[in-house]
Amino acid sequence: MATSSQWIAGARPRTLPAAAAPVIVGTGAAAQLGSEDLLRGLLALGVALALQVGVNYANDYSDGVRGTDTDRVGPMRLTAAGLARPRQVKLAAFAAFGVGSLLGLALVALCGQWWLIAVGAVSIAAGWYYTGGRRPYGYRGLGEVGVFVFFGLVAVLGTTYTQAGRISWPAAAGAVSIGLIACALLMVNNLRDIPTDALVGKRTLAVRLGDHRARRVYAAMVLLPIALAVACAFVAPWSLLVLLLVFPAGLLAFTVLVGARGFALVPVLAGTGAYELGFGVLLGLGLAL
Repeated sequence: MATSSQWIAGARPRTLPAAAAPVIVGTGAAAQLGSEDLLRGLLALGVALALQVGVNYANDYSDGVRGTDTDRVGPMRLTAAGLARPRQVKLAAFAAFGVGSLLGLALVALCGQWWLIAVGAVSIAAGWYYTGGRRPYGYRGLGEVGVFVFFGLVAVLGTTYTQAGRISWPAAAGAVSIGLIACALLMVNNLRDIPTDALVGKRTLAVRLGDHRARRVYAAMVLLPIALAVACAFVAPWSLLVLLLVFPAGLLAFTVLVGARGFALVPVLAGTGAYELGFGVLLGLGLAL
């Protein structure tokens, strides 16, 4: 029976910056339009965090029952390690999705855009079928597409739209930037797991690209958002605050490009998560100012 601390670890709290960053950027973009709303921003944050936890438990369950997590380097997994029964982990995923749904309904009720319920339903389905179902799209090299769309475009633009009732091109630039960094987070995770994923038939984008090209793609995903943030400075000069992250971004890219692998990529994964949160805070603040 898993302990409470193991359940918390199974929720993978280090990935939560990937959920918070788009909400911060989206709220900053709403402020740049003069329409920020703290309550709606907090509800959007709750939705994002709940869905992220739900996705993490769903992946734990689905990968565990498929046996793809049996021999892995990285965070502990509840199902694969036998710490919790698969059904318990599955229920934990559905519980987190349920919390996210309730918070999402409250957000939709406040903004009055009821069609967003469909967007939320599709987001939950995408989270489950990333590794769940008979033909998970994450096993076919499409994981980064899902992450870019839902943890980048939908999360940022949805946050802005529920507060301002419209979106702007700085919001779109921020959405693309956050989406790319979220993809980098997934890429470095899958880069670390290329040997084991290839053996069990999990054809992630990193497996499809191969080790060398996957490293270069990761570097591009980390560095390109800096250029997009600089472009935002034409309408929001304080967006240049993101330039404070040039060195950390370069260090992450360099570490991966020179060939770090296995356990050496674990701190890169944590660093990419911290980079995404830092980027979100600085760009969101820059847009708001």
